[in-house]
Amino acid sequence: MTFSDDFNEHVDRVGTNCTKWDKMEALFGVPAEGGLAMWTADSDFPTAPCVREVLRKAADHGVFGYSWDHPDYLNAVVWWMKNRHGWQIEPDWVLTSQGLGNAIALSLDVWSNPGDGIVIFSPVYHEFAMKINRAGRKVVECPLKRDGDTYALDLEDAQARLTGAEKILIWCSPQNPSGRVWTPEELRQVAEFARRNDLLLISDEIHHDLVYPGSTFVPMDVAAPEARPCLVTLTAASKTFNVAGQRTGNMIIADPDLRAAMRHRLKTLDYGPGMLGVEMITAAYSPEGAAWVDAQIAHLAENRRIFDTGINAIPGLHSLPLAATYLAWVDFSDTGMTHDEIAARIRDDAKIAASPGPSFGTGGESFMRFNLATSRDRVVEAVKRMQAAFGDLQ
Repeated sequence: MTFSDDFNEHVDRVGTNCTKWDKMEALFGVPAEGGLAMWTADSDFPTAPCVREVLRKAADHGVFGYSWDHPDYLNAVVWWMKNRHGWQIEPDWVLTSQGLGNAIALSLDVWSNPGDGIVIFSPVYHEFAMKINRAGRKVVECPLKRDGDTYALDLEDAQARLTGAEKILIWCSPQNPSGRVWTPEELRQVAEFARRNDLLLISDEIHHDLVYPGSTFVPMDVAAPEARPCLVTLTAASKTFNVAGQRTGNMIIADPDLRAAMRHRLKTLDYGPGMLGVEMITAAYSPEGAAWVDAQIAHLAENRRIFDTGINAIPGLHSLPLAATYLAWVDFSDTGMTHDEIAARIRDDAKIAASPGPSFGTGGESFMRFNLATSRDRVVEAVKRMQAAFGDLQ
């Protein structure tokens, strides 16, 4: 079974109510005509054939009545976690949310109150801070240490920033935006930090399938099973299979008391998963879906190589080597330019929409993030444009 052509297929997403392409001009000043959308974590290629096939069957069936997170779906999640991540979970641990953004918002609602401190380690996915602020909680930012081409924990510094008013730690693994894969020992240190400070530990593991050869992702629950009384793990097929529009994510909770509290909140809100999202993920979490993901990783690895080689050839620019995700994290600090100057060149000269580093918090000031989950020729074109935009540095 080969999928090599799938990832280089050009699907015209303009005019399809696609956030990545149709909001690019409004948000970044880069028009879809002539512009390259390399910002939000959304891949441009079609999803796996097994997922598309289940949608065709559903359309042919023609009835879209009430459904639920049925046993086939739950067993598919269990199969995926065991076979792809060596993580043995039980079907009744799995609760379904409207994507992981919704899962984070629900977790803030269930396990904290307005004014409570919520700990994050920055630079990190900008929506963490945005959701915390929208919920009326307080962002407690603990910077990671830059360690050459990667980041490291500084739990001593983090401890000094806590006041005792914190209730939750939102953890990102693999790390977005740096693509860092945490070691089991680091995960245990984070779990112990949460325990010591009486924090609920929410581990967002949405990029767990997108890990490159040479690195091994370990779920927090596997590395630190002793953390289960205070652990909520968030997973989804949305990044892996680009089905985020179906708004279907998983909250995997081993502890019965935590699980009961979240289940009660879901019932209070009268929330149930959408039929098509459940069917798509049931199909995705299968041997056929796994083979497609392996092919996607090979495609992304080559995109990463081409992008890094081209960007690192530009004086003053450095693309940190990714261990996971399809989100290149590029450091512009050696250019001596301000962030506004860097952003203007990327926007106006290269005509690329990239995610601004400062939005990821402390440590992101000199960075921009580029999405490589697209066709090979677009990555080549992006490198060409960046080399031209910063050509005076040659």
